[in-house]
Amino acid sequence: MNPVNDNDKPVEPPVACPICGKPALVRFKPFCSKRCADVDLNRWMKGVYAIPAREDDQGDDDDQG
Repeated sequence: MNPVNDNDKPVEPPVACPICGKPALVRFKPFCSKRCADVDLNRWMKGVYAIPAREDDQGDDDDQG
């Protein structure tokens, strides 16, 4: 008898891997494989993902009254 490894099961409810679109696995959630998880990590480390910022015209002078 082989024990069932829950880590290799698809995520419930089914979710697509954000990198390649294959079904995500519990083991690598939200990704389908270590490769896709590493691709995502590499994108973060290279600065591909960024949170947009905008310049504030007024600055931080709101406390003056």
